[in-house]
Amino acid sequence: MADTQKRRLWLSLSPWAILGSLVVLAPIAFFMAASSINRDKENMTRLLVEKGAALIRAFEAGARTGMMGMGWSGMQVQRLLVETAQQPDIVYLVVTDKRGRVVAHSNPDQIGKIHHTVKNVVLIEEPAQEKWQRVQMKDGTSAFEVYKLFTPIGGISGGSLVRSRGIRIPRRESWGKGVDRSSGIKSPTLKDWCSFYWKLPQGQHQPVHYIFVGLEMAPLESARAEARRNTLVMSAGVLLVGFAGMISLFLAQGYKLARRSLAKVRAYSDQVVGNLPMGLVASDENGRIAAFNDTAEAILGKPGKEVIGETVSTVLPSELWQLTDHLKKTGTVVEEDIECRTGVDTAVPLRTSAAVVRDEGGSFLGYVFIFRDLTYVRRLQQEVERSRRLAALGRLAAGVAHEIRNPLSSIKGFATYFKERLENNPHDQDTAKIMIQEVERLDRVIGQLLEFARPSHLRTKPVRLADLIQHSLKLIEGDARARGVEVKAKISSDLPEIELDADRMSQVLLNLYLNSIQAMDEGGTIEVKASRDDIKKYTKITISDNGKGIDPKDKERIFDPYFTTKSDGTGLGLAIVHKIMEAHRGDIEVESRPGLGTTITLILRDVEEAKQDG
Repeated sequence: MADTQKRRLWLSLSPWAILGSLVVLAPIAFFMAASSINRDKENMTRLLVEKGAALIRAFEAGARTGMMGMGWSGMQVQRLLVETAQQPDIVYLVVTDKRGRVVAHSNPDQIGKIHHTVKNVVLIEEPAQEKWQRVQMKDGTSAFEVYKLFTPIGGISGGSLVRSRGIRIPRRESWGKGVDRSSGIKSPTLKDWCSFYWKLPQGQHQPVHYIFVGLEMAPLESARAEARRNTLVMSAGVLLVGFAGMISLFLAQGYKLARRSLAKVRAYSDQVVGNLPMGLVASDENGRIAAFNDTAEAILGKPGKEVIGETVSTVLPSELWQLTDHLKKTGTVVEEDIECRTGVDTAVPLRTSAAVVRDEGGSFLGYVFIFRDLTYVRRLQQEVERSRRLAALGRLAAGVAHEIRNPLSSIKGFATYFKERLENNPHDQDTAKIMIQEVERLDRVIGQLLEFARPSHLRTKPVRLADLIQHSLKLIEGDARARGVEVKAKISSDLPEIELDADRMSQVLLNLYLNSIQAMDEGGTIEVKASRDDIKKYTKITISDNGKGIDPKDKERIFDPYFTTKSDGTGLGLAIVHKIMEAHRGDIEVESRPGLGTTITLILRDVEEAKQDG
């Protein structure tokens, strides 16, 4: 699961973000590297220039000391130049005249020749000014050449410096001739170029000579290459670190947005699941409750907060949990209608669906159960079935009632005739009287059946329900007193006027009162309540008794025609009650426990609400 989330996070990273990071960071890293390389190059160039300038100044100082103190000639200067050129990293040391002809060289064979780099020399006017250039040697190697004006006597007009300071100048005859015996270096064939620095009269300029020093570049090039490599490595590191930082920022931002989106989706899904009109229970891979919505709480009668984390087998009814056996075998969605026991004496009809939850890789994540309470649906189905049976019965009654009543009239007429004729025979008179009573009873039953089968035509008008109830209670006072039954009434004072058929509603109440009285053989209490619910816009009448109650197996049949548990009952009383309530678009609710009594609730909706529901 974590790997999947990481993969999704990486996949959410836009290629344009990566490309943009590279476009921004690559030039920065390139310019940093180029700047560092150029800086290293400038530093190395400055180092070489300073080194060359230092060598030149040191050579000039030595030449100045020799020429002024010991009267050196060009041969001694040549020897000093050769010795100086023996220092490490010096390729050559050259002194030329202004035409580029070599007057002193670390390689004496080059004296008198034209120095090969003179053609690239930039003229120098200031004595202290150094110039530099890169030169290609004949052997293919490179050298770093530093050059400047050669000023061994200070760069002023001839002889003035010496004379002004009172320095003793050696005699010209003592200037070197021929061979320098101490060094073995052959004297150059050129005139002694150093003598010009002493021969010029005061006020004339010294001769123009240039001094060149060639320095080896190999060590510095190696160091520079190493520095370049280090710079490139560091730049690449900076680029990678910067790129990683940018990507990290993008990932962090994406992670933050993903968490925010996940929180919104989770809140949305929680609202959807919580308000789902069906029960939803989900378990994790360990078989523990992970989700339990409000509808599931209402159906199963268990608080969701307490069952989260509990094992599914201990929370769900066995009928629901056993659906997992089928899931384990087939792996397909299971849909079944089951009777689910949610209590000791309570069973709820449920339409269930169960499925296995898996991730993208097919790994098992748990189970999900969705179920719907079919109690109301079953009741509607029963109502439809009852209406169908009643309609069939009504058609049957309408067809046969006329055929039955005609013979009954003849039988009653003959019975009356025999009763009057047999006045002197009491036994026969009693027989005729019984025949007349039974014919009348049968006629009443047929009348009730016809009334039941006939479509209800209500004569509705605004009726004060409190007055109607009080009037109906007065009608049963005698029967209740005879049975030892106490009648209690609790009628709300704010009951409104209701559009209904007063005669039919009185018939409903009387039937229910009489059933309650007949259910209490040894006396008891009938309690009648009437109240108003302004929010739901209906009026409720409740009739309760503490009689023998209704057997659970008979509860679903009490409104069926001709169903009765009394020996002298016709079985049409409650059927007619149900029909009248349907005509008023009302509802009847029955609650009964054997031995404890029965409560019947009549719900009369307002006219507007009844029309909407109808």
